[in-house]
Amino acid sequence: MSTCRWLGRFGRIVAGLVLCCCFAGGCSADGEKRADQPQPVSEAGEENIRIGISFDSFVIERWLRDRDVFVATAQGLGAEVNVQNANGDVEEQISQIEYLIEKKMDVITIIAIDAGALTDVVKKAQQAGIRIICYDRLIRNAGTDLYISFDNRMVGTLMGQALADSLPDGGEIFQIQGSSSDYNVDLVREGFEEALKGTGIRITYSTFCDNWLAELAFDAVGEGLEQNGGKVDGIMCGNDDLAGQAIRALTEKKMAGTIPVVAQDAELSACQRIVEGTQTMTVYKSVDKEASAAAKLAVALAKGEDITDPESPILVTETMNDGSGEIPYYPLEPVAVTKENLDEVIIEGGFHQREDVYLNID
Repeated sequence: MSTCRWLGRFGRIVAGLVLCCCFAGGCSADGEKRADQPQPVSEAGEENIRIGISFDSFVIERWLRDRDVFVATAQGLGAEVNVQNANGDVEEQISQIEYLIEKKMDVITIIAIDAGALTDVVKKAQQAGIRIICYDRLIRNAGTDLYISFDNRMVGTLMGQALADSLPDGGEIFQIQGSSSDYNVDLVREGFEEALKGTGIRITYSTFCDNWLAELAFDAVGEGLEQNGGKVDGIMCGNDDLAGQAIRALTEKKMAGTIPVVAQDAELSACQRIVEGTQTMTVYKSVDKEASAAAKLAVALAKGEDITDPESPILVTETMNDGSGEIPYYPLEPVAVTKENLDEVIIEGGFHQREDVYLNID
């Protein structure tokens, strides 16, 4: 073997040994962090902020957008985010929150499936020193550190006002609500029924759609019509998914477009139905604003900041009674969207693109 060939072979052996030593020490060729490496630290010398977020499910279109904005905002502030999806199963959500407790999160943000079923696991997290945020849905009797949501009574009020405007002479309506275990449903109903007082509008059929299953709204319309001799003058739906199925049922009865239907969330399909004339109104809630604010407040809580202090970057000034007492409450304002203001609020506001909203319009 020549000297050059021997030296080349020796060099490759040495390089291989060096590379093995790098991997044994926790390095990787592309610089990614290995599980056995120490956690990165902030400039202050503290471990990175760890935030867990537990979603009800991703069945409803908006939750995917909430997730993306929340994660991006939190990561932009230097936090690590652990996302869990319970797929509508309460026991699974409890198990996932317990997992986040074991992982020693600094803050856990929860989109609750059941307002009353998570109290015990939330208290377990609090005993471990973890701060808890109720996101969009209140957890009852838990004394959490923050409740952030849109004003749900106002959401119901806007729905009621829209139906009252569509039925100036009154009429008989169906009330197809969301899950009975969602406390927001109670608040929306309170605002809705308050708005109907003195209008001559009567609720002749009311039901819940457990776990927010949209298909139940289709069945509800048929059941309501059967109970009321085929008569309905308007329909209130708990969200746009339910409204889509209610309108499908009306379509089969050749009634779509003649019966005003109101809902909430401003999903793309609902905006399309509004410009097409089969849905009268939806309530727009700026998901980006809610998710971004929640992430910033989660980071502030993780740092031990007082979010009720006047000098706080995002100041929380209101409270909500969760059954155990008053907790910090950060409300956001909903907006009623009809054909008249949809372009301004939804398209010019950048929530949906014009070509998507008007996809089915010639």
